[in-house]
Amino acid sequence: MEAGLEVKLDWAAVLIAALLYLSALFAIAHWADRREAAGRSVIASPTIFALSLGVYCTTWTFYGSVGRAATLGIGFLPVYLGPTLLMLLAPLVLRKILRIAKAQRITSIADFLASRYGHSPLLGGLVALTATVGVTPYIALQLKAVAVSFDALTGGTGFGTTTVPFLDQGLLIAAVMALFAIVFGARQIDAAEHHPGMVAAIALESLVKLVAFLAVGIFVVWGLHGGLESLFAAASAKSDLARLMGSAAALGNAASGGGPWGAWVATTILSAAAMLCLPRQFQVMVIESTDERHLDRAVWLFPLYLLLINLFVLPVALSGLLIFGGALDPDLFMVGLPLTGGAGWLALLAFLGGLSAAAGMIVVESVALSTMLCNDLVMPILLRTRPQALARSADLAPLLLAVRRVAILAILLFGYGYFRLAGSAYALVSIGLISFAAVAQFAPALIGGLYWHGGTRRGAIGGVAAGTLVWAYTLLLPSFARSGWLPASFITDGPWGIAALRPYALFGLEGWDSLAHALFWTALANIGAYVGLSLFDQPGATERAQAAAFVDVFHSAPDAAARQGDALPDWRSAASVGDLTRVVARFLGPLRAERAFVGADPDEPAGPERLRLAERLLAGAIGGASARVALASSVSAGAVEAAELLRMLDETSDVIAHSRELERKTAELERATDALRAANERLTELDRLKDDFLSTVTHELRTPLTSIRALSEILHDDPELDAEQRREFLAVIIKESERLTRLINQVLDMAKIEAGALDWRIGTIDAGPALAEAVAATEALFRERGIALSVEIPDGLPPVRGDVDRVIQVVVNLLSNAAKFTPSGGRTRLEARQDRDVLRVTVADSGPGVAAKDRDLVFDRFRQSGDTLTGKPAGTGLGLAIAKRIVEHLGGRIGVEDAPDGPPPESGRGAAFWFTLPLADRGIGTPPASGRAE
Repeated sequence: MEAGLEVKLDWAAVLIAALLYLSALFAIAHWADRREAAGRSVIASPTIFALSLGVYCTTWTFYGSVGRAATLGIGFLPVYLGPTLLMLLAPLVLRKILRIAKAQRITSIADFLASRYGHSPLLGGLVALTATVGVTPYIALQLKAVAVSFDALTGGTGFGTTTVPFLDQGLLIAAVMALFAIVFGARQIDAAEHHPGMVAAIALESLVKLVAFLAVGIFVVWGLHGGLESLFAAASAKSDLARLMGSAAALGNAASGGGPWGAWVATTILSAAAMLCLPRQFQVMVIESTDERHLDRAVWLFPLYLLLINLFVLPVALSGLLIFGGALDPDLFMVGLPLTGGAGWLALLAFLGGLSAAAGMIVVESVALSTMLCNDLVMPILLRTRPQALARSADLAPLLLAVRRVAILAILLFGYGYFRLAGSAYALVSIGLISFAAVAQFAPALIGGLYWHGGTRRGAIGGVAAGTLVWAYTLLLPSFARSGWLPASFITDGPWGIAALRPYALFGLEGWDSLAHALFWTALANIGAYVGLSLFDQPGATERAQAAAFVDVFHSAPDAAARQGDALPDWRSAASVGDLTRVVARFLGPLRAERAFVGADPDEPAGPERLRLAERLLAGAIGGASARVALASSVSAGAVEAAELLRMLDETSDVIAHSRELERKTAELERATDALRAANERLTELDRLKDDFLSTVTHELRTPLTSIRALSEILHDDPELDAEQRREFLAVIIKESERLTRLINQVLDMAKIEAGALDWRIGTIDAGPALAEAVAATEALFRERGIALSVEIPDGLPPVRGDVDRVIQVVVNLLSNAAKFTPSGGRTRLEARQDRDVLRVTVADSGPGVAAKDRDLVFDRFRQSGDTLTGKPAGTGLGLAIAKRIVEHLGGRIGVEDAPDGPPPESGRGAAFWFTLPLADRGIGTPPASGRAE
């Protein structure tokens, strides 16, 4: 018994309560199965579906979260942030997986990956082995948690202290769970079908552990401490406990992968991957799903469940540390605190909650792993090594069920043995996250297979194999070393004393959290091998067909594609309906086979459509890869050779792939048509803008020309005009000539910019004098209009890269634009300042401003404010467009916003045009690190 816990319950009463609870689960499962047989499915409910996802919360949640919070504070949260983030992506990822699984009759995550990559038996077997090695020890953690909590509850006396070797409550729980898994999870041959009894029991267990956790939390907070305020006040009085209520314990101060921060990020990523790739999660979320629309409720209900079950984790941890100090393992606070508070019934409820958490995980995990081992490891081996023996059997269903049931027993025995041999070793304590990292090796191939046509079988095998090997080296073997199963020097010095091979500092990557370190190297090896091998690989017909079926699942029509292949004449005499009926009956039974091919003549050629139907039916029972081997090895010898049948399946897949490719190209043509239509509309708009521009330009050119001609005629016709009047007319002629020159220069500049013929003289320049020159060139314009111009150009501005003349041109354009729109008596301000690695220049005015919807349009060619010609200001509408192109060519950015010291933004008054230039040590063409400076 743990030190510090004096109260205990009678071990026989606890054991009887546990057995009664497990018996109730059997009754619930039996009732759900009978309802399913009567056509009234219990699991056809989105709420049941969402609750079944609660199998994610194992004893690691029920007991381990409190223990983790006792050392890391909020550091327990990443295990639940990952699944929550994944549920936000449900419409993009999970819905696609569900659609594919139903179309392909997927039986497990190993079958999913094997089917995606050309029905590869090797990949399916590799995934099955990796999952078994990585996850089965996690089952040991559940058995240990139940056993330890039983001892804590009973004082370690009674059944758990028997002298009979290997006879304890852990073995009893494993035996009961094995029986449950066999009865309700391995009773039917078609693994793609649902297990309503198992799912209903899992949903009930999710409710039980939630109610138990909330009950303990409420009792601890208000029963033992009088409320949260009192509890937190007592904890704040102790410096070591106050630390747990902040973020430092969980995140530390590290800005890189090292320290607690690295563990936080790595755990979040791994838990998201585990939610998708753990065999039990894939089983309940994908295989057991009856309707993909159930995701709509699970998207919010499952995160809410995670929130509720973790609501009292930190308060329970703080209470346990206040009451027990270091005298009781924090993992046992959930049963220890109710016992200490005199609520034995609540401690028993907490034990049953932990038992629910363990039972749900063990049952679903063992069913999922047994299916993977049977379909993706044992059956491919038997079909390739003993085809004649299997062919002599008229009914292989008993063999398949026997393999799965033996696998369930073996998995649970292996988990129990690991628990007994490892004891309280480091490897067992941390096996939860180590298992997460193991199954995360499936994520690159799975996600890549959903969205990338180019992912290939060799790439997926290479990625999973490389990632798994690195995982074993950086996490699994070090855990054995810290358990004493390997020399400690393996961690401290590396194998054979090679420091570069230290598993926690591989190739000199030191200072990182061990989990973040392993995640980095496994991801590098896994993704690198997957992408690299796929890029240099040439996929076969089956791989191409499956890639199209998975990636384009929302747009493909496989049945229609298969029917197209039915017209190929060289397949008509390949295999008969009788051949397919016999092989389907051998694995699924005669009734299922007769229903599949009802009304067909046994001697009739099967054709590709029936061939694909047989393959899909068999895939539901023995997996996609084994289904192909079974077809190839089971048709009559006179019909077709095995190799020829596989070729036919590949060619059928090729036809489907080409059909899907045609569908994809049709969709691309439709998108191209839409793009052309949009381009035509844009051209029409540009044509209208061109007409407006020509009207504006001719109007602007006519005005100065008219003034020049009129005044010139007066000077010519009246030589007696007095000298003062003559000088005044000549000044106007010069001013209008300059205006005319500016208009023509703007048009020429835009033409040169568009043609790439503008003469650039880019170098390191001093921005201050250039800005001052632009101000001097426009001061008269502001004085003439009665506008106050203020200039803020600080001394010592850093040098920038640019073209002096073009920078002056930009500033002159912005100042002229401000003068044009600022009313008489208004104000304009030019400001220059350094903003990190760029120089920012702002010209702000008190004019009408620029509406939010027009802030991108004002920099287009020919664009001006106003909706009609008469409502537009003078000018061609090219000044801002020229400024934008100059600034972007110099590596800067330009924009407009509300004037910072003007009226409220919603009034639409006051505009601030700004642009940035890179500092001289950055170089041209590199966008500023800060993006748009504001």
